[in-house]
Amino acid sequence: MPNKPRELGAQNPELKNSPIAWESDEDTETLRESLPSEPVCFFNDREYANGAIVVSGSARLRCERGVWVPAGPAPTGRV
Repeated sequence: MPNKPRELGAQNPELKNSPIAWESDEDTETLRESLPSEPVCFFNDREYANGAIVVSGSARLRCERGVWVPAGPAPTGRV
């Protein structure tokens, strides 16, 4: 059985966080191009490897070279 994504809650703006590139954000491509390609993402001062999947509220996020991108809805916990 695959590991359940880690539930992190909301980003604390006072801690180190990588940006979240929402698909509906018109500046998503600009954001990706303006940031150096990082091998990790940060979420509330914690480091996550490229490809890591986490849950923040109702969103599942995947680390893509230093930027969090939507990876579908958060799991409901039901089978």
